[in-house]
Amino acid sequence: MFLHVRLPNSNILLMICTLTGVQSFGQTSLLQSGPMLGYSEMKEVLLWVQTTEPAEVYYAYWEKGVAHPDTLFTQTVLTDEEEANTAKVIADRVVPGKTYQYRVYLNDRALQLGYPTEFQTQPIWKWRRDPPDFTMVTGSCAYINEPEYDRPGTPYGSHYEIFEAIFQQHPDMMLWLGDNTYLREADWFTETGYWHRYTHTRSLPELQPLLASTHQYAIWDDHDYGPNDSDRSWVHKELAHRVFQAFWGNPTFGHPDLDGGITTMFQFHDVDFFLLDDRWFRSPDHRKYTDRTMLGKAQLEWLLDALATSEASFKIVATGNMVLSTAAVAENYGIYPQEQAYLIEQLQKEKIPGVVFLTGDRHYTELSRYTSSDGYILYDLTCSPFTSGVNTAGDRESNAWRVPGTVVMDHNFASIRFSGPEKERVMTITIYNWEGIKQWEREIRADEWK
Repeated sequence: MFLHVRLPNSNILLMICTLTGVQSFGQTSLLQSGPMLGYSEMKEVLLWVQTTEPAEVYYAYWEKGVAHPDTLFTQTVLTDEEEANTAKVIADRVVPGKTYQYRVYLNDRALQLGYPTEFQTQPIWKWRRDPPDFTMVTGSCAYINEPEYDRPGTPYGSHYEIFEAIFQQHPDMMLWLGDNTYLREADWFTETGYWHRYTHTRSLPELQPLLASTHQYAIWDDHDYGPNDSDRSWVHKELAHRVFQAFWGNPTFGHPDLDGGITTMFQFHDVDFFLLDDRWFRSPDHRKYTDRTMLGKAQLEWLLDALATSEASFKIVATGNMVLSTAAVAENYGIYPQEQAYLIEQLQKEKIPGVVFLTGDRHYTELSRYTSSDGYILYDLTCSPFTSGVNTAGDRESNAWRVPGTVVMDHNFASIRFSGPEKERVMTITIYNWEGIKQWEREIRADEWK
């Protein structure tokens, strides 16, 4: 059963009216969180919202910048307490390469929000012109305080303004790298707890403008899957999957050749994204006498097959734990040395170009670059945290593959720009702190693999 969750701060009415510019509280009494943009494709876009109680939801949308646009409508969906009153609606009367404005209707009443509500469809570009430039944002570890359930002492979450700084960048898409919410002890063993925690995090006021105008994709890590360092043995993994799927707008939540998990892939313009599950198939970190695996054989072989098939200049592999590091610490791939070595070896043998890992978890940020004896290159951008505690010892870890000058031990996020002609694409990584102040910038060129 769904339990209404208050927003993280105390003065709900004042915050909602100030942040959203809603004309009357009566119009927001049904709105718990959202609207949020999910996946964007050429012929459909996913739209998400959560209500405080069962309600009818639909969207009106129209092409931006047209003098007298046709107003299109989605189907109507009834939110249900069994799914925490979340709704996913498909805008399926769109055409490629357009920007649309939209409005949410709850029980036939339009929400008037004080920030942009727009989505985009992907353009048809191949065999016609160079791929479009676009910008994505990424990062991990978003802890939202709830004092009655938090550990005593200094609050673990802070600097929620980071989401406003991200919004000000107006990225085309955002990829959450796990620990997107932090399940607490009171949440782990009940369905009520899971729905409560996801609802509480998603309802953060500072998040709402970003969710409404940027297409959101996500993977999970241990804290949005189960307890700390949880693995394939977690008894509520099916519940975790159900709740994660209800709150995120990925194109799929699992692959038909894999037994469970959230593994999937999608393409945004000319970049292929491979979203991995580092929990569902994972052997326990501290079990020694078994086949030690983070990804599981089936998922690992799927990844290698999919990367070999991809023709994208950049192949972005997202997983919760750091892949490229020579320091076998915490939960990075270094504590699974055989599987780590196998993955690197197979990529090197196949000479798959353009592979860049995006990882989280570590509560600090750094860029790693692996170069084999025959010149094969891999990159790993570890980006963390958004709002949770900061690891102030990250620069003391002995990672021989670290790119000098890229450690950031502060709340931060990565803005990644893909630009240039089709045969000369460039991936520009810029790290910003929670105030939106640039920390460093590096370029990765697709022709590095030639």
